[in-house]
Amino acid sequence: MDLLGLARPRPVTFALANDVVEADSHDGPADGPGCFARVFVSPELDGWTFVAGRWCDPIDDERADEVLRACERLSARYGRAQAYYYGAQGDGSAWVVAEGGAVIRRYSETGDGDDHLLTIGAPLPFERDRRVELGLAPDWDAAHASEDEEDEWKWAVFDMAPALAQAIGLSPLTIGSDTPMRGTGVLALTEYGTANGVPPGAYSI
Repeated sequence: MDLLGLARPRPVTFALANDVVEADSHDGPADGPGCFARVFVSPELDGWTFVAGRWCDPIDDERADEVLRACERLSARYGRAQAYYYGAQGDGSAWVVAEGGAVIRRYSETGDGDDHLLTIGAPLPFERDRRVELGLAPDWDAAHASEDEEDEWKWAVFDMAPALAQAIGLSPLTIGSDTPMRGTGVLALTEYGTANGVPPGAYSI
């Protein structure tokens, strides 16, 4: 947690962590510091540690640059680090993938007209393979793609984050009682939580 500047870790159940992260992310002002105040740091799960919360959003206007740098720092120490956005209600997908201290890919498809400004690096093998499955060119230039091709790819990417995470690491949507686990999960304060406190609320445990 030192690389991320997290503080005051408190052991929690998965149920409580999910309730707190959901409330912080969705129940308060969308642009207030409370939505970034806390994160859940999971126990080690099949070799991976998850950090969950709005603070980790790789395409948030306020957080995107720092999430990119955090992935670089973490991958420099641990070899690989990734950050994902997934809008389960059809709001799109985005990812940052870093290896050995460098970001090799950032990509976003959320329907925002500025998505293309976030792109870094060449398509990942998973992206290329998925395009071939769709009958599209594995490498592409959005400026020269047809509208139909762009639409087909956009809608495929909207739901892609969980599948990509599983292909190159571990998707949180696949975690279950049989997932190898070591350690204890904690809620921790980010720099926003340390400076401003956390939103009030009652949560399920």
